[in-house]
Amino acid sequence: MSITADARELQDDIVRLRHELHQDPEIGLQLPRTQEKVLKALEGLPFEITLGKSTTSVTAVLRGSAPYASATKPTVLLRADMDGLPVQERTGALFSSKTDGAMHACGHDLHTAMLAGAATLLAERRDQLAGDVVLMFQPGEEGWDGASHMIREGVLDAAGRRADAAYGMHVFSALEPHGRFATKSGVMLSASDALTVTVLGAGGHGSAPHVAKDPVTAAAEMVTALQVMITRQFNVFDPVVLTVGVLQAGTKRNIIPESARIEATVRTFSEPARERMMAAVPTLLKGIAAAHGLEVDVDYRHEYPPTVNDDDETRTAEKSIENLFGSSRLSRWATPLSGSEDFSRVLAEVPGTFIGLSAVAPGADHTTTAFNHSPYAAFDDGVLSDGTALYAELAVSRIAALASAAN
Repeated sequence: MSITADARELQDDIVRLRHELHQDPEIGLQLPRTQEKVLKALEGLPFEITLGKSTTSVTAVLRGSAPYASATKPTVLLRADMDGLPVQERTGALFSSKTDGAMHACGHDLHTAMLAGAATLLAERRDQLAGDVVLMFQPGEEGWDGASHMIREGVLDAAGRRADAAYGMHVFSALEPHGRFATKSGVMLSASDALTVTVLGAGGHGSAPHVAKDPVTAAAEMVTALQVMITRQFNVFDPVVLTVGVLQAGTKRNIIPESARIEATVRTFSEPARERMMAAVPTLLKGIAAAHGLEVDVDYRHEYPPTVNDDDETRTAEKSIENLFGSSRLSRWATPLSGSEDFSRVLAEVPGTFIGLSAVAPGADHTTTAFNHSPYAAFDDGVLSDGTALYAELAVSRIAALASAAN
């Protein structure tokens, strides 16, 4: 049977695991119940299992048993992230989260279930593999940099040598019609950085601002000045996106507070723009503070780098998608998204690509459905077998090509 047919045979099992994960989301780097479910799904399969030391990660290595001519066996890595978000679910799904204030609002439960299903497909094809497959079940993608933890603990070399290619997949609850895969060579996702600003003034009575040092007006000026700076100092064709999500100050309308706080997320699509922002932002904010006779503390922290897809590995993925599902199921994006991913850490070390998959419900309007991270974000089970099949096909076809090239 074909990989897609075999994946469809596993659909019920994949759905069951996805629902179990969805009902029991965990957040951060420690996901003991999620790890337990993954290990149960891998039970009885011929994988070498390594558990994380600093996280509850799972690394599973399948040793292909087909003959190979080269002294070094090809290795392909497949990654799925496992963590949820601090979101109160409001989808109304029958399998909604049972954990108050936590939800798989970004679809990581689908990623994990699909990769677990792919483990079965690959184990069944072990004698066809002239190389090894590494499965990377990763906690802590949502701001915890779980990929870095796993890289430090050796996931990229888990098979005994550095992986030749790496593939990740991410479902979306909007953007594309149901079942459509999305690819893009080069930068696919932005870098993400965190900006925290504390404006320090001197409190006083609201009726006499001249004898206080008001941090609120300075903070307000900073919010708008940041946007103006981007339009005047950065190339519009190398964009920067800055959004202030937190603006806090004061306790009562007639009290001038001593401090004001700004928190923002910064998205850039190139390392030069990223480094320039890190230098320009403190200069701007310190200048505004000085003009108001205030002090300011600026904390600008790098989070995830841009997710940069390798051209050749992206073409490999596109060919696999078209071979399995036809060209009508493939969208080649012209522009990147301003979301960010720590799979970027893997792609900085190993040639690979990150693939999108629309889990919008069949017939739903993908332009208006709630997007990932929303409490209303809904992901359709119908894509699970296709995602499972693609994970497996990427490993099988890439190892075959690498082995053939070695011959």
